[in-house]
Amino acid sequence: MIKSTKDKDDPAGVHEVSLKSKSEKPNLDGDRLNIFLLILLYTIQGFPIGISTALPLILQSKEMVTYKDQAAFSMALWPYSIKLLWAPIIDALYINSIGRRKSWLLPLQILMGITFFYMAINMDNWLPEKGKPNLEMIVRLIFLINFLSATQDIAVDGWSLSVLKKKNVSYASLCPSIGVPIGMFLGSVCFTLLVSEQFNVKYLGTATGKGGIITMKSFFNICAVFIFMVTTFIGFFKKEKHTMEDGHKKISVFQNYKLLWDILKLPRIRVLTLALLTIKIGFTVMETIPNLKLIDAGVPKDDIMMITSVMYAIKFFFPMFICKYVTSSKPMSYHLKMTPVRLIWGIVLCTFVYYTPSLIKKNGIVTIPAYYYVILGFVSLVNEMLSLFLMLTLLAFFCKISDPHFGGTYMTLYNTFYFLGWLIPNTFVLKLIDLLTFNECSNDSLNTCYTNDLKNLCENNGGTCGIYVDGYYVAVFICTTLGFIWYFSFKNILKEYQLVELYHWMVHGKQLSTDEVNEPCIISSA
Repeated sequence: MIKSTKDKDDPAGVHEVSLKSKSEKPNLDGDRLNIFLLILLYTIQGFPIGISTALPLILQSKEMVTYKDQAAFSMALWPYSIKLLWAPIIDALYINSIGRRKSWLLPLQILMGITFFYMAINMDNWLPEKGKPNLEMIVRLIFLINFLSATQDIAVDGWSLSVLKKKNVSYASLCPSIGVPIGMFLGSVCFTLLVSEQFNVKYLGTATGKGGIITMKSFFNICAVFIFMVTTFIGFFKKEKHTMEDGHKKISVFQNYKLLWDILKLPRIRVLTLALLTIKIGFTVMETIPNLKLIDAGVPKDDIMMITSVMYAIKFFFPMFICKYVTSSKPMSYHLKMTPVRLIWGIVLCTFVYYTPSLIKKNGIVTIPAYYYVILGFVSLVNEMLSLFLMLTLLAFFCKISDPHFGGTYMTLYNTFYFLGWLIPNTFVLKLIDLLTFNECSNDSLNTCYTNDLKNLCENNGGTCGIYVDGYYVAVFICTTLGFIWYFSFKNILKEYQLVELYHWMVHGKQLSTDEVNEPCIISSA
């Protein structure tokens, strides 16, 4: 039966918070399998995200879409930004005999597997080698699978706070930093290269017309089988524990939404919300768009993915080297220290994109020298490391101020605002670039080449349409400026917030004594 207890005599008012000693030290004995399982679950989450980043590159390389179309495609990731709307339902409703989190993980992952099978059957028709793609159906299916993945993320985030021993919960923030990149690597780099005929011909020496190493159908089928295997293991061999909920009263869906509303009414949460909704405004233009600009300049998408694969190999081990910063008592301080560094590096990346055409073209022919790939690899590596460091320290801060009794709601609340802070600017910037980019016919300055008819008219008169104002560089200036404004506006506020005692972030807790503290995800190693 559905576990949705509601005691009329016990309102969703005050719930006593269990405490743990600050002196407990992490020890992975007995939790290694649980950490491995969490990494697998986060890997599954990475599949749809990776595919969502790979398909725009494939479409851009085939010159099938505009930046306006890319903006529409970016909305396929929006479920990660609106999952807060149904997070309280995931936290409150479950089948007791199955488990609070398993009740959602099992059906969600089964539906994800079925969706991948459906995509395997139809993707060749939706995205043919020649001809116009069925962008509408692709966006719909990617949106659906991201919706399922985002909902699974709610359950996994909540489970990560309870499946581990209390003294090991500091490792909860590291599991997604390992698992999600693995899934994204498989869904983006492996997907792009394995199905690419150009990669097969260039690097493996096969004959033209043989296609990629595997087809899109085979790749999606492999994803489905992997998801079903993990789901089967969880369903039959993993029992769910409720160690973090001992003595805690369950609340109904209504009470959970009331809890969410009470959390949002906290003064610090409102300020934090504003900070998270604008935290990525300075970085959005340097994350996805540079690769699109490089493809436009003539750099093959397969070469970009080869370099990206090296980035992932390094990123897999990167969290191990910054563990002391992530698990420190002041992760937000490290986050803020590196924020201006990444903003400045965005200018470096923009400069590199600007000079790319002159570096790789001779007499109008693309000839990419070896040193260009070295520079591209270095610039991309620094950018990715800075991005990952900022994300990990921010996730650690989220864990630090989350009540484990309502972990799914708290973590989803923070993550939702964080993803909104990336997705909204990302969609806006793509449209802004399209809006601020101005073209001109080479032999008719009055022809703006804005429509297909004007482009055809220019070509029929022996001219070519070229860009004389590139909206990308205008967007870089605007976003970088806004990024520094954000930094100086929230720097001192966020530094202060990480020093606030946990009970100030809780709506159902009581004030703790000075010698006791409950830090759900972070145990200081400093």
